[in-house]
Amino acid sequence: MNSFLSALVFLLFPIVLVCQNKQPEKVDSTYLLNDVIVTATKSATSLLELPFSANKINATQINRFQFRTTPESLIGATGIFLQKTNHGGGSPFIRGLTGNQNLLVIDGIRMNNSTCRFGPNQYLNMIDVFTIGSIEVIRGSGSVQYGSDAMGGVIQVFTDEPEFSKKNTWVASFKTRAISSDIEYTGRAELGFNSKNFAIQIGITSKKFGDLLGGDTTGFQTPSGYKERNFDGKLIWMIGKKATLTLYHQQTLQKDVPLYHRVKLENFAYYSFKPQERSLNYAKLVIPSSNLLFKKISLIASYQQSNEIRSYQKNGDANRFNETDLVKTVGVNSELVSEYSKNWHSTTGIEYYFDRVNSSKQRINVGTGSLIKQRGLYPDNSTMGNFSLYTLHHLSFNKWSIDAGIRYNLLSINIKDTSTYQSNTTGIIVQPSAVVANISFLYKLTKKESIYFTFSQGFRTPNIDDMGTLGLVDFRYELPEYSLQPEKSNNFELGYKMRKQKWSGSFSTYYMLLNNLISRVQLAGQQINGYNVFIKQNNQESYIYGVEFDLSYNLLNNLTVKAGSSYTFGENVSRNEPMRRIPPFNGSLMLAYDAKKWTINIEQLFASSQNRLAQGDKDDNRIPKGGTPGWYILNFYFGYNPMSKIGFRMGLMNIFNSDYRLHGSGINGAGRNAFIGANLKLTK
Repeated sequence: MNSFLSALVFLLFPIVLVCQNKQPEKVDSTYLLNDVIVTATKSATSLLELPFSANKINATQINRFQFRTTPESLIGATGIFLQKTNHGGGSPFIRGLTGNQNLLVIDGIRMNNSTCRFGPNQYLNMIDVFTIGSIEVIRGSGSVQYGSDAMGGVIQVFTDEPEFSKKNTWVASFKTRAISSDIEYTGRAELGFNSKNFAIQIGITSKKFGDLLGGDTTGFQTPSGYKERNFDGKLIWMIGKKATLTLYHQQTLQKDVPLYHRVKLENFAYYSFKPQERSLNYAKLVIPSSNLLFKKISLIASYQQSNEIRSYQKNGDANRFNETDLVKTVGVNSELVSEYSKNWHSTTGIEYYFDRVNSSKQRINVGTGSLIKQRGLYPDNSTMGNFSLYTLHHLSFNKWSIDAGIRYNLLSINIKDTSTYQSNTTGIIVQPSAVVANISFLYKLTKKESIYFTFSQGFRTPNIDDMGTLGLVDFRYELPEYSLQPEKSNNFELGYKMRKQKWSGSFSTYYMLLNNLISRVQLAGQQINGYNVFIKQNNQESYIYGVEFDLSYNLLNNLTVKAGSSYTFGENVSRNEPMRRIPPFNGSLMLAYDAKKWTINIEQLFASSQNRLAQGDKDDNRIPKGGTPGWYILNFYFGYNPMSKIGFRMGLMNIFNSDYRLHGSGINGAGRNAFIGANLKLTK
C-alpha cells in the first residue's frame, strides 16, 4: 500500500506544470454507430451503412478505461471473448474461433506469420496499448479483404499519428498509471514536432506488472508478473500538395513472462518466455490523384521480426531447456482505389510476404553445464512465401448498396526437417492455394435504420507451425505432419442497425459452416516424456451459429445506458461433440455520465457457466472439472479534466472481489483493485 500511495503522489505532481483551460474530450453517447470503419471494406464507411458486424475501440475509450493491455481493451466488446493462458497473454475469440483462425493486422500490415500458433496465443499483447489510435474488429469476414487466417474475423490496430499544424509546434506528453497491490506501475513519455508539411512523434513506455492478485479465495498467483519495454516512432512527410510518406518503427520487449499454469499444474520448477521480442518497421507512400481510375495509390514496404525464447525445467529433472524461435518477415503491399462513377468504386491490391524461420533447442545439464543442441520446435531455416491478388467493389443505388470481392491466395512453404522423427534434408515444398469471395446487400429502411445480408468465404492455409511442430505444446507432445490442406469456412449473416435520436444499436445472427478443419489427433498408446503424443489432421467438419446485439439509450442529456451480449453455439459434426473452447454466453451493461470536466462509468461484465465441453476441453488442465463457472464483476471508473492539458483517471475494479476465470484461461482474473492514471500534454 505504501508503494501505491507513493505512486499517487507522483501522479498528482504534474498538476503544477500547466495552467491552461480547454473543454474536455467530447464523447458522443451514440458511439456504437457513430464511428467510421475502414477495415471491413478498405474504405471509410459509417457503421450504420456497413454490411458487416464490427467493433471499434477509439483512443478516448482506451484513455478513459485505462486498459492494462491491448487484448484487455477488447473485454466486454460484443461478439468478442478473451482467453488468457497467462498474465502476459490474451487471445481474442471471435465467433468461437481464436489463435491463427483470426487475423491480426497493424496499419494494414499482416501480423500473423508462419509460426502463428493453433489455439490461444499471446501475439496481440505484443502491441503497446499506449501506441494505439483505434482498434477495429470485423466479425465473421476478412479473408477476401486480408487473406489467409481471417476465418473468425480481423482485428486491426491503427497506431497513433502525429498531426500537421500551421505553425511549428513542439509537443511533449506524459502518461502514468498505477494499480494497487503492486499489480502494475507504468509510465510513458512522448516527444513530437509538428509543422505544415512534416510531423514526427517518438515514445517510450516502461511497464512493471507484479504477480496477479485473484479474487476472494485465490490470493496472489505466483509466478505471473513480468516487465516490459516499448519504443516507437512515426514520421509523416507531405510530399508536394497531396502525397504523404509515413515511416514507422515499433518495438516491444517483454522479460521473464511466466506461464503460471505450467508451474501450478504441471510440475515445472519454472517455465518462462525469456524474452519475447517483436519489432515492426514500415514505409508507406500514399498518392492521391484527380484521375478517378487512379484516385489513390498506396505502397507499403515492411519488415517484421519476432523472437521468442522459452526457458523451462521440470522439478527433479537434471536438465533445463532453452527453445528459440526467430521469424523474419518482409512484406510488400500495393493498393489502387478507383471511382468509376458516383455509385461504383473499387479497391484492388497485390500483397506479398516472405518469412524465414530459425528454430533451435538446447538441453543443458544443471550439474555439469554440458550443452546438447537439439531440433527446435520448428524445422530450422524454413521459409514461407504468401502471395495475394484481390479486388473489392462497392455499388449503391437508391436505398440499396452492394459490396462484393474476390481474392486469390497462393503460399509456398519450404521445409527441411532433419529430426530423427521425419528426416528430409532435400526439403519439402508445399504450395496450398485458395480462391474466396464475398457479397453483401444492405437496404436502408430509413435514414436511420438499415438491414443487411452477407455471405463471406474464409480460409486458412496450413503454416509452418501446423506442419512442422515437434515438441511440447500445452499439455501434449506434437509430431510434424506435411500433408495438411487449407481450412475453409462459409459464413452467412443477417443483421439490423439503427441510430435514432435517443436509441442506437445493432442486432445480428449468423451461421458459419467450417470444413477441412485441422485438429490434433492422439496416437493411441504413445507417450514421450510422460506426455500423450498427437498429430494434426484435416479431419473435422463443424458449424457455429450465434446471436449478438448492441444497444445504447440516452436517458438524459449526459446520461447513457449501454448494453451488449453474444451467444455462441459450436458443434463438431465429425466427432458428434461440442467444438472446443466455445465461449459461454457473455456481455456487458454500462451506465455512463459525461459532464463538462468529468466522467463516471459503472460497468458490469458477466459470463454464464460453460459446461458444454469437448473431450479436448475435458483434458485441458486449464478448465475446471465439469466446466468453467459463471461470473459477473462490477467496475467503477472516474475521470477528471481540470485543465486542457491534464487528465486524471481513477477506478475500482471487481468491487465485490469475485473469484472468476475467463473460460479456457490458465490464470484467474484480477480481484478487487484500484487504479489511478494521469496524463499531461505540453506544447510550445
